Amino acid sequence: ALSLLVGGFIVMNIMLISVSERTKEIGLRRAVGARRRDILLQFVLEAGVVTATGGSVGVLVGLAGALLASRLLGWPAALSWPAIIGAVVFAGIVGLVFGVQPARKAARLHPVEALRG
Repeated sequence: ALSLLVGGFIVMNIMLISVSERTKEIGLRRAVGARRRDILLQFVLEAGVVTATGGSVGVLVGLAGALLASRLLGWPAALSWPAIIGAVVFAGIVGLVFGVQPARKAARLHPVEALRG
């Protein structure tokens, strides 16, 4: 549980940095008609996709390690599809939850001020 919390804060900080670096892009999108909701949705979904992808890579590495240990040590490898799918889905949910604050910050940017940099 602690590792998920730490991972969530890391995702939030990375997304906050992304918002800071993409201020002009956000301002331009707002200036040409993107609504605050559009910006919010973009950043929340980005966080969810990034963490779900990370969860998928983690599952693949874990499966490879389990299969390798099974072959080298003669242990049976037990794979649980519900647990695998749950891990990836939960990783995505963590990203969505921790992506809300940076997404709100991005959505609140005033277009003119954002374009100025």
